[in-house]
Amino acid sequence: MKTFFAHVGKHIEKYLTSLARAVEISPNTITIAGFIITIMASVVLTRNLFLGGLLIILGSLFDMFDGISARMYNKVTQYGAFLDSVIDRYSDSFLLTGFAWYFIKNGSTAGALLSVGTMVGALIISYARARAEGLGRECKTGLMERPERIVFMSLAALTGLVFPFMLVMFVLTHYTVIQRVYYVKKQMGEK
Repeated sequence: MKTFFAHVGKHIEKYLTSLARAVEISPNTITIAGFIITIMASVVLTRNLFLGGLLIILGSLFDMFDGISARMYNKVTQYGAFLDSVIDRYSDSFLLTGFAWYFIKNGSTAGALLSVGTMVGALIISYARARAEGLGRECKTGLMERPERIVFMSLAALTGLVFPFMLVMFVLTHYTVIQRVYYVKKQMGEK
């Protein structure tokens, strides 16, 4: 699964690189613009899943574009990386809250709980990596990292199969947390 997403991501990145050559915009401005689109997506999801899915994709393209632009114009900064990470957590939270709201409007308490549970898993995945890095360990392992979550959320909205996708995301986000805990434990030589 990760290999497929990486392959698709490389093709998309090639097109975005061409765009970055034509348009020089501050990477932080691109990050904020993508975040605004993602907030719009989270609200639109509650009324129009398909349009919300398209907005999720558009927001994720901005998320890729900011990094490409930063590298291309030698504007990679620690603050930019920090801002991007913080915005990514907010984006995940807004989108999953949008899905929970969608489920509530459609009378599915189970779907709303899965969305909230997936949000918790997504935040803990990020925290596990940050905490490991704070302890001097790298931790980028796991099945359900952010690109995979974005693809799953987009597909859920575009296909209308929100509950099955959310169920899979719930399971895989928490499985990814377990993978990261185990990975760091092995790195640190714990038994």
